[in-house]
Amino acid sequence: MLKRLRLLVQLTHAHRIARRYFVTNGFDGALTMLGLIMGFYASGGVPVPVAINACLGAAIALTVSGLSSAYVSEAAERERELLELERALVRDLGDTAHGSAARLVPLLIAAVNGLAPLLMALVVIAPLWAVEAGIDLPLGPLESSIVVAFATLFMLGTFLGSISGRFWLWSGLRTLLIALLTAGIILLIGN
Repeated sequence: MLKRLRLLVQLTHAHRIARRYFVTNGFDGALTMLGLIMGFYASGGVPVPVAINACLGAAIALTVSGLSSAYVSEAAERERELLELERALVRDLGDTAHGSAARLVPLLIAAVNGLAPLLMALVVIAPLWAVEAGIDLPLGPLESSIVVAFATLFMLGTFLGSISGRFWLWSGLRTLLIALLTAGIILLIGN
């Protein structure tokens, strides 16, 4: 099964699309959590369970949006490509690797697109859960989550740098700068 899926991914070059969706929606998930937590911080704080529930609500919404939007758009693109290939070959390709790819690759892309923001959101709100579990952190729960969000966004930037062949540190600093600007704007508005 994995060999077949690997073939379909290579046939369609879906790994590139999945990688872009992972980074794009992972960035959205981490930045959205940063925005929520900065909003809580700027307003003087909220009880940790409220922050967890609000962040989970946003993470679930991002996940459902990512799953559904990617599936709908990728399925349409794959169907169009298969139809064009069938017309060119004057043959039904439904039972071929191309037909399988048209059906399975949208599911794979949708899973990556939907799970990336959820994964990043869960990483960012992990300090909130730690505090709820009774674990003492060196910073407060919101402050710890903010630091984790900055670190997560920096790491996504370094990953982008490694993909593009650019110096990883500059790519990481660029995404960190975006996070700092976002946090600064929220603090300005919140005060």
